[in-house]
Amino acid sequence: DYELCEEWGHLYPVPREDLISLHREHLLHLLKMGDMEKALQLLQRIEDPGICLAISEQSLDQHPNLAASHFLADYLTGHFYANLTTARRNEIQALYIGSKVLLTLPELSRVNYIHLSSRPLLMLEQLLMNMKVDWVAVAVQTLHQLLAGQNIGFTVEDIDNLLSKYAEKALNFPFALKEKRS
Repeated sequence: DYELCEEWGHLYPVPREDLISLHREHLLHLLKMGDMEKALQLLQRIEDPGICLAISEQSLDQHPNLAASHFLADYLTGHFYANLTTARRNEIQALYIGSKVLLTLPELSRVNYIHLSSRPLLMLEQLLMNMKVDWVAVAVQTLHQLLAGQNIGFTVEDIDNLLSKYAEKALNFPFALKEKRS
């Protein structure tokens, strides 16, 4: 049905907002089905870059599933980096990085952290507080690779400071050792 509507749009004039809505719903449907290849083909078929940007941003703002959010964040930063405001660019890059970190976690545990997908540093802190040290190790390695040369509101030093803070807390003892007297 989406493809039929798209063909109709080529034959008859369709208002811009209706065209954006049609493509957005089609894109979200393809992403929900997990068909990233067809989703990419759909975005490549759209000739007007303004419409393509609007569709991609609106789709991302609908908070689709994890894989779809990752795909859209990657597409937006790859194709429309210069068209985005600095704040929006940082937000989308943080979502991309957060979704990438989330994808490194065991599948059944992702649901517990998905609400933090746009805040990777907070996700890392939550993992530390939950004593998920093995997951933290993988997440930190992923973050170090992704943050190389990027500015998204936090740096590798912020990660190191967070790790140092929790390492220090792990070594704090809430009681004083008493000396034995003879």
